[in-house]
Amino acid sequence: MSATALAGAGGLALVGAVVLVGCSGSDASAKNLTVSGAYIPQPVSADMAAGFLTISNPGSSQDELTSVTSDDGDITMHETNGGTMEEVSRLTVPAHGQLVFKSGANHLMFDKLKRKPEQGQTITVELHFAQSDPVVVKMPVKSATYVPKTGH
Repeated sequence: MSATALAGAGGLALVGAVVLVGCSGSDASAKNLTVSGAYIPQPVSADMAAGFLTISNPGSSQDELTSVTSDDGDITMHETNGGTMEEVSRLTVPAHGQLVFKSGANHLMFDKLKRKPEQGQTITVELHFAQSDPVVVKMPVKSATYVPKTGH
């Protein structure tokens, strides 16, 4: 299937295990947001966890991450500024740039989890954007001491 047919269908293309590309079917200048480096460190708590990933935007206009949802529990977005964590309702994905979620900075907070995430499992989340189509990401649960090669 060609990229044009895929974009016209409003579909999602899978690139690797955790990298997905969202295509907007109604806009000829569709955003091609990609997600990489997604993971959840195995939490100590049974009902709370943190999540990290990178959203890349090669497009010429910014977008905004407006929410993250999952059937496995509630998810909120947080910024950390000056050591203080604050819940936010939107985060900018800059044009020709990245929105990075990493320890000590922007991160996802999983709350009221239906089961404790264990190393080797995955949690599926859906990223919702102001302009782009939603992107589904499978986030693998890594060891509590996991340090990715990307540094986040």
